[in-house]
Amino acid sequence: MTGDGLITVQSRFGVTETIDRLAEAVKRAGLVVFARIDHAAGARDVGASLRPTELLIFGNPRGGTPLMQDSQLAGIDLPVKALAWEDDQGKVWLSYNDPHWIAERHGLGDASGAAVAAMAAGMEKVIAAAAGLAQ
Repeated sequence: MTGDGLITVQSRFGVTETIDRLAEAVKRAGLVVFARIDHAAGARDVGASLRPTELLIFGNPRGGTPLMQDSQLAGIDLPVKALAWEDDQGKVWLSYNDPHWIAERHGLGDASGAAVAAMAAGMEKVIAAAAGLAQ
């Protein structure tokens, strides 16, 4: 993790395939896909260019609600999201907010500790599956 709370891993796949794989892994884990946003398509719609960049927003109210009960402002960072993006050298990356960073940002108490740990473990698992990393 970097100081800004982001965790970034390299994907073995293109941006669209990475997000497709993430959506599949999320659904297999019993989570809900709330939205998928193709930022590059949005850029094209306004006559601008942007390297492939897609965002997937997903989660589970059963996991996120307790965090928002602890600090309602945590809802600005929930549900969780992951961004697949291609850099200027053609490498594809998958980035997401570390759940521990989210907890620290919002001053979540000890009562939220188990939920945060479960969220972190779940994110690591679905991100690894999406990026084609060995588990």
